[in-house]
Amino acid sequence: MNISLRPLIVFLVFSKRLLTLLLALGLSQCSSDKKLPPGDPDNGGLFLPDQFEALVVADSIGRARHMAVNYNGDIYVKLSSSDSLYGGNVALRDTTYNGKADIIKKFGAVEAKRSYYGTSMTLHKDYLYFSTALALYRYKLVPGSLIPEGEPEVVLSDDHEHGIHWHITKPVSFDDKGFMYVPFGTPSNACQDLAETPNGATGGIGLDPCPELELHGGIWRFDANKTGLHQEDGYRFATGIRSVVAMDWNPADKHLYVVMHGRDNLYSLFPNTFTPWESALLPSEEFLQIKEGADYGWPYCYYDQIKEKKVLAPEYGGDGEIIGRCEEMNVPVMGFPGHWAPNDLLFYNGDQFPEHYKNGAFIAFHGSTNRAPYPQSGYFVCFVPFENGIPKGDWEVFADGFPGVDQIVNTSDAQYRPVGLAEGPDGSLYIAESKKGKIWRVMYKGDKKKFGVSQLAKMEQRKSQSHIRMPHQIDDDLQKNLTLGQKKYNTFCGNCHQQDGKGAVGRFPPLKHTDWVLGDKERLIDLVLNGLQGEIDVNGEVYNGVMPPSSFLSDEEIANILSYIRQNFGNKAEKISISEVKAVRDSSVERK
Repeated sequence: MNISLRPLIVFLVFSKRLLTLLLALGLSQCSSDKKLPPGDPDNGGLFLPDQFEALVVADSIGRARHMAVNYNGDIYVKLSSSDSLYGGNVALRDTTYNGKADIIKKFGAVEAKRSYYGTSMTLHKDYLYFSTALALYRYKLVPGSLIPEGEPEVVLSDDHEHGIHWHITKPVSFDDKGFMYVPFGTPSNACQDLAETPNGATGGIGLDPCPELELHGGIWRFDANKTGLHQEDGYRFATGIRSVVAMDWNPADKHLYVVMHGRDNLYSLFPNTFTPWESALLPSEEFLQIKEGADYGWPYCYYDQIKEKKVLAPEYGGDGEIIGRCEEMNVPVMGFPGHWAPNDLLFYNGDQFPEHYKNGAFIAFHGSTNRAPYPQSGYFVCFVPFENGIPKGDWEVFADGFPGVDQIVNTSDAQYRPVGLAEGPDGSLYIAESKKGKIWRVMYKGDKKKFGVSQLAKMEQRKSQSHIRMPHQIDDDLQKNLTLGQKKYNTFCGNCHQQDGKGAVGRFPPLKHTDWVLGDKERLIDLVLNGLQGEIDVNGEVYNGVMPPSSFLSDEEIANILSYIRQNFGNKAEKISISEVKAVRDSSVERK
């Protein structure tokens, strides 16, 4: 060996040893930094199993939806809208290591036209993905930087001429083979012809075959390495799926899972077939393991979690008992009570929680809006234990206390509505809520080996809460001792606009102090008789959805409902007479 090289070799060996020592010290420091911070004294208002603690990471950041937590603990939150009022996304960082975010910054607002119903926020291969109703975007994350730089790339655009509805949100999941999965939901209950007037016995005829299934009502698979995609660039992986917000890839069994939003309004559309109690509980929110080529039955079928079977939808001749063609459809791995609004799904892969939670599924239920005349239900985070790729036992209450009250009559009664879930690098569970934008971090502080039946039994008792348990058909009916107009309003209008007339933010407009209610009588009557589609402005907020026609109601029923609306919720306007309704109905018939 050349003697002149020896100093260099000695230096390199010394440098390597020094680097090893520094890395060891660094890893040791990192390890100490990973000690869990203390929970809040009241767990941020949450009820959790024993030995779990929660702290509030941030509060009032905007209408939060889905979340992602980076390897360094930075939190990224999607807000429900991307306009100037709410911002697009929020980034949070804790620089004091007490679990509380001390840096909170908004970023990434996109054009308002495409911003409705923001849902997804996902990390994949150093990219931050987020979505709105009509597009999926991504940013390249720069190590050390909290806020992504530059403009986001458009990964996928939904350019169909279907308007903007809440059932076309774009959550995204990635598998381990280079594919990306995106649902294309559908706005209708059961592919019924909206021009067909419901009449009680039929409640709208379902189109057969359903043309919506060509481009909607399913999960599409795409190449995860490409951008600038459109639906035709993908492959319809599965069909018969109405609406999906909660979706996650399960690495344990290598399957995609979703929890589907079931259809609504069984009683208001089919009062001769279903009772209000059945309509409040059915159909199921279906927990589906997505298999390639599978058909899960929408719009022809729905799952009845009480009977534990798929039955034919009333739009196709069903009566709650007939199975018919549904015998051939794929069934869910589990069915949850109706209208709970499953808005996020997370398979837990961390090691912080007890073994009971390993590879199991957390589901955030945003809570019902349309259970009238019974109390609203949901508004909690549940857990489903898994074993060998299938659910083991019943679902469990994991985190409760979000509503702040037990009996929820109107959606607005709930203080918080859980909507987003994320797993941190240390195995902590993060929960976001949508009304004010509060973020919780849930941690386990006990002996994992001692966790078991007693902790689960404590949370099982939470199922007796009014907003979780099955309502009693008579005792829990909130319509007792109401006027005729109020009863009819609660039955046919309150499901969307709520029994207090405040509506549901971003979905159904309020009825208080709006010209749509207090203004032109004929326009209001025509709206009820013939329905309304498209974008409208109500008290400065834009809504874009479908209000189906209600001409199946009698002139007297419509007069009673509209008079009730115009003289309640703080409104003071003239009543509407039966003759006024009849005149508008006759005029509508003549125009047709």
